[in-house]
Amino acid sequence: MAISFDEVAVGTELPAQSFPVTRATLVRYAGASGDFNPIHWNEKFALEVGLPDVIAHGMFTMAEAVRVVTDWVGDPGAVVEYGVRFTRPVPVPNDEAGAMIEVTGKVGAVLEDRKVRVDLVVTTGGQKVLGMSRAVVQLA
Repeated sequence: MAISFDEVAVGTELPAQSFPVTRATLVRYAGASGDFNPIHWNEKFALEVGLPDVIAHGMFTMAEAVRVVTDWVGDPGAVVEYGVRFTRPVPVPNDEAGAMIEVTGKVGAVLEDRKVRVDLVVTTGGQKVLGMSRAVVQLA
């Protein structure tokens, strides 16, 4: 079911979602993306370079966050612009639970041509990991 432009206003909230991330998730993402940087899989290396633990790929975190928007609008092609600032890494402990990326979103602006700007808040462990996370969405 597509979201209609006429159904939304500034402040309209999108359904919040949580995305689990484990070390196995990072290995699969590395294989799909080709990003085999050891900070994403080698705990010893990550600690040696000053990170708190192995960390999730920034692009993985960014992609998980925008899922809140694509699930809400029902069409990934409706996202016409998306950008974030990487403010803090997502540490992924070596256990079954891993980490959890929590995402909330709401319409921050109604734009011309039946577009809206969705502002996302992306956290892990109660700390913001993406700043200025915004998507422009073309609605029906």
